[in-house]
Amino acid sequence: MRIYRNIFLMVFLSYNIYAQVETDFSGYVVNLPIYQTNNKTLAKAFGFDESQFLNLTRVRLRPTFHIRENTRINIEYEITSIYINSENSFFLNTPKKSSHQLLNLTWTPVNEKDFSVTHCIDRLSIRQGFDWGNIEIGRQRVQWGSGRIWNPTDLFNPINPATFYKIEKDGADIISLNYVLGNFTDTDLVFNPNENFKNSNYGFRFRTNYNEYDISIMGGRFDNRIVTGLDFAGNLFDAGVRGEGIFSADENDFKNNFVKFILGADYQFTPELYGVVEYHFNGEGKKDKNNYELLRLVNNEIINLGQNYLYEGITYQFHPLLYCTFSNNTNLNDGSGYFGILTNYSLTENIYLNAGTLILYGGEFTEYWYYSKSFYFQGEFYF
Repeated sequence: MRIYRNIFLMVFLSYNIYAQVETDFSGYVVNLPIYQTNNKTLAKAFGFDESQFLNLTRVRLRPTFHIRENTRINIEYEITSIYINSENSFFLNTPKKSSHQLLNLTWTPVNEKDFSVTHCIDRLSIRQGFDWGNIEIGRQRVQWGSGRIWNPTDLFNPINPATFYKIEKDGADIISLNYVLGNFTDTDLVFNPNENFKNSNYGFRFRTNYNEYDISIMGGRFDNRIVTGLDFAGNLFDAGVRGEGIFSADENDFKNNFVKFILGADYQFTPELYGVVEYHFNGEGKKDKNNYELLRLVNNEIINLGQNYLYEGITYQFHPLLYCTFSNNTNLNDGSGYFGILTNYSLTENIYLNAGTLILYGGEFTEYWYYSKSFYFQGEFYF
């Protein structure tokens, strides 16, 4: 609706343009050359090449303007370029407006057969602090949940764990209010408008700390579904433990419902060796691969196809500047999964060099059969 498109301008213009403005500026540049191979059956069925090379570059600019007391404007502007020597990627596409973004702040001035450049304003919000908390209006990230790999309670910005090339969660156009009730206790209220007002999303999250455990409950209406959930995080002896889950039901048919949850733990075995494990139950998924909703996955409506997943990861620090992570993620229903290796090297204080691989396993038409085996390098420069 047009009224929401004008909210930002009305708020910005309400401030004295002559007020002293302090500016912070940061950002990063990431370059990611990737070589991928597809399985022969899939390539033949969809007319894909059996291998492909692509190069992904992201430039993220993050100016912050501090105006008046406790008032700031947050902007994150991203330029993404993609070169690909074939036209056959299920999952890697040019950035587009997401379903939780009211305004289309994405445009692609270059869109050739094998090369595209996309500009996107992924964060654009004004935040006003008060003695009791803050109010933020605009495109922002809502950080809900405690899981390391999956976040069932993150209904605005979920990321598929297999998308190693995804660095930032997408922003959502939201009016949010955070009210501080005491030490380690606060409440979030969020409203995500839609062009069709009756399809707008809204919810709350109450967070507190009990016996050194962070505990939250949440609820609301999201994508025409009524959702309630909770999450927790704390320590059990020397290990970190966490969990989160939701119950989601169609607002017009409560019999159409599902449950999602995760349980995880991590442990620092030695100063050099760290491990994490996380189980995910995805009640929205299917047990039988013949019932998989692949089109919804391709369209980013869901992030997994099956119901039961197990992730294990080990990180070893060979040197203060060099560490390596070995990870495995398995769909326990169809037996498919991926094994990842990622090596990180800190060249300087703000330059990082990484190399990794994503090795897939599983039979035909299982979940990870559709993905591409990937070998990649990654250079990161922060400023």
